[in-house]
Amino acid sequence: MNPPKTDARRHHDPELRGFASDNYAGAHPEVMAALALANGGHQVAYGEDAYTENLQGIIRSHFGPTAEAFPVFNGTGANVVALQAVTDRWGAVICAESAHINVDEGGAPERMGGLKLLTVPTPDGKLTPELIDKQAWGWEDEHRAMPQVVSITQSTELGTLYTPEEIRAICEHAHAHGMKVHLDGSRIANAAASLNVPMRTFTNAVGVDILSLGGTKNGALFGEAVVVINPDAVSHMKHLRKLSMQLASKMRFVSVQLEALLAKDLWLRNARHANEMAQRLAEGVRAVHGVEILYPVQSNGIFAQLPHDVSVRLQKRFRFYFWDEAAGVVRWMCGFDTTEEDVDAFVAALKEEMAR
Repeated sequence: MNPPKTDARRHHDPELRGFASDNYAGAHPEVMAALALANGGHQVAYGEDAYTENLQGIIRSHFGPTAEAFPVFNGTGANVVALQAVTDRWGAVICAESAHINVDEGGAPERMGGLKLLTVPTPDGKLTPELIDKQAWGWEDEHRAMPQVVSITQSTELGTLYTPEEIRAICEHAHAHGMKVHLDGSRIANAAASLNVPMRTFTNAVGVDILSLGGTKNGALFGEAVVVINPDAVSHMKHLRKLSMQLASKMRFVSVQLEALLAKDLWLRNARHANEMAQRLAEGVRAVHGVEILYPVQSNGIFAQLPHDVSVRLQKRFRFYFWDEAAGVVRWMCGFDTTEEDVDAFVAALKEEMAR
């Protein structure tokens, strides 16, 4: 069958690859097929469609019998809606200084969500009960925003992982202080693949209350979801989602993508592949004298330090970002569509530039 006719034209080289972000990848073919399957005919708007209804059963199979998914447009929206759902107007959120909600969301939690972020420096992007206690105080002090939520990221912004036991300790500590726990899971699939455990093992099974479930970095075209794991921890989620401009009218096209990823094992296949490519890249990089990998490579990201001029030259051949340009730290990310040939070509280019 011939592809449908369109007046759009391709404006990029589909063979071009980089290591800037797993967001650079297109949508997985199975996700695109799911979107086509959901197209045609009429479905009720704003989430009362058959695809969003079916998604709820899939979400419960991963996150327990009380879990409920609220699809949203993007990760920042998921985080802001989720954090609003578990805080009062005077509430504050404890997070790592490197957390995405603090560094990379343009102030959205503060400006759009009206939240105060209480940040804690960490050596590896991970909170601990002891680190949480640096900000977990002053509940009766009306001059201080009240700590009500601990937000962690899995896998972290530095590519490191929490073990289920570490998250359990955080949840128990937070709950003992009357706080709730939010997990930013934009790369939750990579974490589960690396730990080789179901996602429930480090979410509902250990006490996480609410989750931002990522899809875009793992093969979706667009769309994430807020997953309410503990319904007693939140209220009026539907109203919050609408108020926060995250209610999709044609929600079936978000929900069917999450179904394609989560109904069976596409989410896991994609994440395992991305992680494997990161390990291949790390192995190649470690053989290059003068390049230092800074953190354990536990998911699909690598953070390395190398001469600034080498990075600038290498960026002209492969796209990637500086993490801390002054210190010469860069970030290299692998995606579901990264190939062994991509990795090997990048390592060869790195060796060439280091030798100049």
